[in-house]
Amino acid sequence: MGRTFRHLLMAVAATALIAGAADAKTLKWGANREIVSLDPYSYGDTFTLAVLNHTYEGLVRYNDKLAIEPALATSWEVIAPTTWRFKLRQGVTFHDGAPFTADDVLASLARVSHESSPLKGNLPAYKSSKKVDDLTIDIDVTEPYPLLLNDLTNIYIFSKPWLVKNNATLPTDAGKGVEGYATNNANGTGPFKIESRKPDAATIFVVNPSWWDKPRHNLTRIEFLPIASAATRVAALLSGEIDFTNVAPLQDLPRLAASPDVKVLQTNELRTIFFAFNMGDALYESDVKGKNPFKDKQVREALYRAIDIDALQKRAMRGLSRNTGAMVAPAIPGYMPEQEPRLPHDPEASKKLLGAAGYPNGFSFNLNCMNDGYVNEEEICQAVAAMWSRVGLKPNAAIAPRSTQTPKRTKGEFDIVTLGWANEPMIDAYSILIQVIRSKSGTGGVFNWGGWGSAKLDALIDKSGTELDTPKRIKMMAEALQIVHDDILFLPLHQQPMAWAARKSVDTIVQLSDNKPRLWYTTVK
Repeated sequence: MGRTFRHLLMAVAATALIAGAADAKTLKWGANREIVSLDPYSYGDTFTLAVLNHTYEGLVRYNDKLAIEPALATSWEVIAPTTWRFKLRQGVTFHDGAPFTADDVLASLARVSHESSPLKGNLPAYKSSKKVDDLTIDIDVTEPYPLLLNDLTNIYIFSKPWLVKNNATLPTDAGKGVEGYATNNANGTGPFKIESRKPDAATIFVVNPSWWDKPRHNLTRIEFLPIASAATRVAALLSGEIDFTNVAPLQDLPRLAASPDVKVLQTNELRTIFFAFNMGDALYESDVKGKNPFKDKQVREALYRAIDIDALQKRAMRGLSRNTGAMVAPAIPGYMPEQEPRLPHDPEASKKLLGAAGYPNGFSFNLNCMNDGYVNEEEICQAVAAMWSRVGLKPNAAIAPRSTQTPKRTKGEFDIVTLGWANEPMIDAYSILIQVIRSKSGTGGVFNWGGWGSAKLDALIDKSGTELDTPKRIKMMAEALQIVHDDILFLPLHQQPMAWAARKSVDTIVQLSDNKPRLWYTTVK
């Protein structure tokens, strides 16, 4: 083990002595990266939201079957075409002891829907909310909208008095470096409280004995330890210095599976990984000036055909990814199997297409990738950059940590960028359509970093968001995705593999295809 990690473990162990480590049911969680912030509204990052869901909760949640069930709301009904009424749970308290009421929900909805909120796209149809009584609220949406419950699974509720007291009523923004009290402090209603936090070292959760729900876990403590090095993470799991990792390196799965003390949990995630283009008037970093080659479909097709997806799957993904030509996974409403077939790998065709587009000698461009983002993302980018180089293109693979790349992505400072989308919390194709593909406007296109929308797509997306007839709505979404597919607006690669690993001392752990650890279902010996 490295010296830095040993010092980390010593610090965590010292803290554990206070809690009575001999009797505590502690789970040491070795993650591959740090969360973005303690503020769940600071950035639309699935992993950060999953970790914070242990402390914060929404009105509704996904259960261990990925079905929506009550959480801080006990029931709901549509009382008018654009108005939903929610009955709130009685007797819930925040971690600081304050009672949960309608005022907390209204303050939270105002905060997350604020113009400066990076998470406002997670509530695309939200208009306003009002208090009926202390335990009842009405939510008004812009038009009849079938997916409000799906959206609300990721909208966590803050205490209004806590926000006001700490001058935190406005959202923070990790992508723009905007911080506040909620960046480093937390106060939710969930199953675990945050006892202490040292960014990039350890965040300590302790059980909330006043949680409103009946615990299905037996944990008294969770030690969240970001360990970027895959080798260090694997060594820590094998030695017992951590109990669980939600990112088991693909190359180490055989070794982990062979250990008598470790079990591997493996499936494919709902998340589709793809490349997205800068579709502005000019490229960010290129030897082509004054115009954008990616606006030409021939160029986009050339890049697509240059990718040897089978080689990528075999080498970078260790044969565990699911290759696809579609933008959403089969389990997502809106998926059409006709969109699965990929354009064949054909380097010679790529060269001809580049020549026909006026770039027989290729051109240079910036490729923005992360080394702590998607599964084996760095290897993916290096491999694909080499494939593009073989057809005469000159990609500059700029690979750096998420903290460095996120601000560049949100500002559009890239030419091609890796992007992955799991279509959650909606578990519906409308998620990628409204947040990624639609033009940036209001709550739409929050992740449209490259200006790849169109009036035709926008109209289809907006119409599908208000259609209450499910078969008609799915048909509209499929039509929009077909346009994306036919115009090669993105370069889909695969649904990424999901590999977790845990010590055998972890009795039960629930792994779902949205790749969110829900440790309130976990028991340890």
